[in-house]
Amino acid sequence: MKLHVAAAASLLLAMAATAGAVTFNATNAASNTTGGHRFDQAVGLAYANQVLSSASIFIWITFNQTNPADRKPVDAVTLVVADVDGAAFTVDDAITLSAQYVGNYSGDVKTEVTGVLYHETTHVWQWDGQGQANGGLIEGIADYVRLKAGYAPGHWVKPGQGDRWDQGYDVTARFLDYCDSLKPGFVALLNAKMKGGYTDDFFAQILGKNVQQLWQEYKAKYA
Repeated sequence: MKLHVAAAASLLLAMAATAGAVTFNATNAASNTTGGHRFDQAVGLAYANQVLSSASIFIWITFNQTNPADRKPVDAVTLVVADVDGAAFTVDDAITLSAQYVGNYSGDVKTEVTGVLYHETTHVWQWDGQGQANGGLIEGIADYVRLKAGYAPGHWVKPGQGDRWDQGYDVTARFLDYCDSLKPGFVALLNAKMKGGYTDDFFAQILGKNVQQLWQEYKAKYA
């Protein structure tokens, strides 16, 4: 047990060292708004930078990308808090967090922002099948990371809920968690395959069953 803990500690140290090769920079371009002010008071730029780094390490571990050569070639991850609609979005390695969302959120805004940043940072690092993967799967993987990191909000669907496997976000995240229970490391293997393209057949290649059969069995388990 002690050896296992020591090995995990060594891995985290190694991952932290590689994280040092990536720069993380958060800025607040909406400090003069209600949401921007709330961000400064409840979250802060120093904490946001810390989350970007911690989330990146967690994502690399989740995707089994301990070797930097296995990851997307990203040198810097940026976050801007801006006066925009929605909650947040990511383009390449740039994350935008909505000050309006922060200002209107009712609840523990620091925890919510942390979860949103885990989701958005996943978009920075995940493979998208060379643009061939459907958006529901892409968003589901990002929410899967948020789920495994312990930042799933209470309003998410329960396991087994949802209309289709690629519905996206929490529905797909719960399904991916089920798939990962069948073969630990499934999401890492799926993400790795998505580096060069995408087909639904990846599910069968990894788990021996097509995705529709897996979805039906998942629904039946929680019926």
